[in-house]
Amino acid sequence: MTVVVVIVVVVVVVVVVLVVVVVVVVVVVVVVVLKVALVVLVFVVVVEVVVVVVEVVVVVVVIVVVVVAVEVTVVVVVVVVVVVVVVHVVLKVVLVVLVFVVVLEVVVVVVVVVVVVEVVVVVVVIVAVLAVEVTVVVVVVV
Repeated sequence: MTVVVVIVVVVVVVVVVLVVVVVVVVVVVVVVVLKVALVVLVFVVVVEVVVVVVEVVVVVVVIVVVVVAVEVTVVVVVVVVVVVVVVHVVLKVVLVVLVFVVVLEVVVVVVVVVVVVEVVVVVVVIVAVLAVEVTVVVVVVV
């Protein structure tokens, strides 16, 4: 009878230690994922601010250059067209980068949801195992 009680206590202690280890690992993983998501979000905000500033500067520069081009030569108009095309291409590249960042954000959210689901499944399994062990102990004691 004493041996059974000792075995049950050892099993319960081992299960509790495993649960604590799993919870700590999950918390660490969630914190790391959330920090990565925060860095990505900060990057997105910085890129968006830079894009807005670039757009404003480009509009002002284009307006000034167009006004000057009307008074100067055809060469200046060609330069303006080249600048506008280059800015357009750069803005398209920035747009592609922003789309990539949004996709990364979605992936991070999916990973966090998967981790939370895995934690819930592990906790349910552990509770089920503990319930079976307690039932076995009660049956053995009775």
